Amino acid sequence: MDTKELWQNCLTEIETGVSKANFSTWFRNTSILREETGIIYIAVPNEFVRDWLKNKYHKLITKTIADAYENMRAVEYVITKIESEKQEISAAGAVYGSNKELPLRDLYINPEDNLNSRYRFDSFIVGGFNELAYAASQAIIESPGTKYNPFFVYGGTGLGKTHLIQAIGNSIKDKFPEKKVHYMTLEKFATDFINSLQGNKANSFKEKYRKYDLLIIDDIQFIGKMEKIQEELFHTFNTFHESNKQIIFSSDKHPNHIPELADRLKSRFAAGMIVDIIEPEYESRLAILKVKAEELGLKLPPEIMEYVATAIFGNIRELEGSLNTILCQYRLKNKPLTAVEVKNLLKNNIKPKKTVAIKDVVKVVSEHYNLDENSIYEKTRRKEIVRARQVVMYLLREDFNVSYPLIGQKLGGKDHTTVIHSYLKIKEEIKTDPQLSQELDQIRIMFR
Repeated sequence: MDTKELWQNCLTEIETGVSKANFSTWFRNTSILREETGIIYIAVPNEFVRDWLKNKYHKLITKTIADAYENMRAVEYVITKIESEKQEISAAGAVYGSNKELPLRDLYINPEDNLNSRYRFDSFIVGGFNELAYAASQAIIESPGTKYNPFFVYGGTGLGKTHLIQAIGNSIKDKFPEKKVHYMTLEKFATDFINSLQGNKANSFKEKYRKYDLLIIDDIQFIGKMEKIQEELFHTFNTFHESNKQIIFSSDKHPNHIPELADRLKSRFAAGMIVDIIEPEYESRLAILKVKAEELGLKLPPEIMEYVATAIFGNIRELEGSLNTILCQYRLKNKPLTAVEVKNLLKNNIKPKKTVAIKDVVKVVSEHYNLDENSIYEKTRRKEIVRARQVVMYLLREDFNVSYPLIGQKLGGKDHTTVIHSYLKIKEEIKTDPQLSQELDQIRIMFR
């Protein structure tokens, strides 16, 4: 039996049943290692991929192989690694990993394009929190300048925006070596522009930036009050767009929520694709922890990994920080930590549930829907107000854990059963209404 051909045929079939992002993340670097008496052994790169395939895709994989190979009896997953990666330093290291040093940051910057070579999609974790942004990025890499131009990514800090946009740059460099790519922050763009004006070199500035085929500008949210910078960016954007050159932006806010942003720039951003990255859900947090722990050579028992994924519900940087804390403490004690020790160690890292004044939620939601905030408290059946009030009730309960009776009392004396109905209504609708889900994400950003 030709196992390579069998697996290639199976992958072709599997690819039609999963999203492009998930296929690239979970099935890349897999192969059939061998077949023994009807048992198919699939080689996977690490424990993380093995667990994910077993838990999420085992039925699909088994059925696909069985359809192509009638003698199949079972499927097993085998981790294949370079021998040097398998070596353990000590008995304690067998549980908590090797003596790898913490990875040094920002030592891999290419001075020609400012891209960090560490930011690649090979190390980018895809989950429900960023799947759309990832899928759009892959389309851009295939045909830069023609799809999703401009590409605008927004979300809170520490969620992987910079990793994503720089990975696009590195991928386009690899795929199109002749293209000129440049990454920079808005601060650098603004500084260069101001210096060019002071040195009477405005034309040199324009020539410098418009020679690139891909321009990536990070932290665009600070542009709101910079009128001259907005004007120059507008002209730069037009030049790129007319020449089918790709331009990418990142921000911690949706363009509509950047203060004093010119309407013509909002219009330009909206003409491409605007996509958000939200805080990772539990499954994605667990996946991120497993990959980051492997990078650190830190092998944690499943119950500790699950505890950290449950307790640290913030951004990716906070997850990494928790792992670094555990690793440092392990090295100090030179022995594995117990679950109780890990909980005590991380107690200061765990954020309390967010609290906020009810009137502040009403204010933010009202502004989002362009309503007078007083109307939320009024007894009216106007459709747009009822909808906004339901969103307020949902957010107060879901995000801030306010009791149903208190929500009803503060929002015009509503009965708690009305609040429960509104909460459940929005909770069900977001499962099938992507626009509502996106609206909630945009509103939530205002509380970060």
